Amino acid sequence: MSLRHHEIAEAGNRILNPFTEEKLRLLGTVTAPRPGARHLDLACGKGEMLSTWARDHGTEGIGVDISRVFLEAARERAAELGVAERLHFERADAGSYEAEPGGHDLVTCLGATWIGGGLAGTLELMRRALRADGTMVVGEVFWRSEPSDEACRALEMEPDDFASLAGTNERFEAAGLELVEMVLADPDSWDRYAASQWRTVSDWLCAHPEHPDAPDMRDFLRHSRTSYLAHGRDLLGWGAFVLRPVS
Repeated sequence: MSLRHHEIAEAGNRILNPFTEEKLRLLGTVTAPRPGARHLDLACGKGEMLSTWARDHGTEGIGVDISRVFLEAARERAAELGVAERLHFERADAGSYEAEPGGHDLVTCLGATWIGGGLAGTLELMRRALRADGTMVVGEVFWRSEPSDEACRALEMEPDDFASLAGTNERFEAAGLELVEMVLADPDSWDRYAASQWRTVSDWLCAHPEHPDAPDMRDFLRHSRTSYLAHGRDLLGWGAFVLRPVS
């Protein structure tokens, strides 16, 4: 799905992952950034994490995303929460963004490990920007059970794109990182994330039936529903994992 199609499907969401507001708050609590901590969020989407953590924990930081639509929403949200003076949003490809080496207390990337070509590459990108004693938070899919070939085809994924929950921790360890906390999505938060996109896209198609993007969006809607209900709901987990470099 193209960036434009992603922007359409996510138009009704502030959090662009299968996470509720409550789980995002809990993630902030267990991550426990200190007031004044410098926070870099790669592929920040609409900036909900940056803005709410700045409000709740007194952090400051930078959000990087390629979408003008999402960044406009992020700036509006920061202003709404009264934290705009502490946050800067920059339009750039998060995978090639040149962050200040070792310049951030907290580096996050939720649900966008494609920026580094997968989990390992994204962790390396994040670690370059992290202080030696800093904290990383990565959001990643994991397999709840071994996927069949049919499921992988339907979900347009390869079996080794992700690992089991235990296998995901092994990938963290291989990258020289210690898993110290986690907050996982549950079936209800996955349902709300997936189904909210169906409604948003359906409403958009009703309003724009002749739009050039309409055929692709109809295909997206049909494929999203069938693949999620047949395979994704049972197979896919998602978590936000709090990590520290192993000294």
